[in-house]
Amino acid sequence: MKHKRKIFVALPVIITIIVLSSSFKKQTFDLKASIERGKDLYTTYCMQCHMDSGQGVEAVYPPLAKSDYLMADKKRSIQQVLYGAEGEMKVNGKTYNQPMPPVDLKDEEASDVLNYVRNSFGNKGAAVTPEEVKAARK
Repeated sequence: MKHKRKIFVALPVIITIIVLSSSFKKQTFDLKASIERGKDLYTTYCMQCHMDSGQGVEAVYPPLAKSDYLMADKKRSIQQVLYGAEGEMKVNGKTYNQPMPPVDLKDEEASDVLNYVRNSFGNKGAAVTPEEVKAARK
C-alpha cells in the first residue's frame, strides 16, 4: 500500500515536470512562414525599386534575383536593410551607385523580408533569424 501511495504522489510531479520542460524548449524557426510574411513586406518596402521579380532596374537599382552580392554576406544584407546603403556596389558583375534608404523594421520583419529575398528569385539561402537581426544592429 505504501508503494502505491508513493507512485500516486510521484506521478503528478513527474507529469508536471514533463509539461513544464516541454513548454520551455526552444521554438524551432519556421522559415516557410517567415518567407510568406516577408513577401508582403517586400511588396510594401522593396518592390518599387527592385521590381516584382527582383530584377531591379538596369544601371539604377541592383537586382536581387540570383544576386551574388546579396548572398555573399548575410550580416551586410541585414545591416543594409536596417540602415540603408550608399556608395558603389558590384552586383552580378555590374556596378550600382544608387543610395538605398533604411527601412524601419522590427527584428522579425527584417528577418522575414530577408528570408523572402534570400529564398526567392533564384536565390537559396540559410535562414536569417530575428536574433541575428538583433545582433547585427549597431
